[in-house]
Amino acid sequence: MEMEITIRDEYIKLGQALKLAGVTRDGVESKYVITEGLVKVNGEVDLRRGRKVYKNDVISYDGNEIRVTG
Repeated sequence: MEMEITIRDEYIKLGQALKLAGVTRDGVESKYVITEGLVKVNGEVDLRRGRKVYKNDVISYDGNEIRVTG
């Protein structure tokens, strides 16, 4: 499923982006799925929940593609 999240600042942290998109319930779940290697940013696995995600980046998790807009 494709979806978009809109940010007002220059970036959002990866864990926060997953919560904002509604694909994880909370920060604990976000941390788990990221550190387990289940999340990709722009097609590459990233294990850092503090990874800065910018406008036009695409996050992939659990069959969802989340495009960051602003």
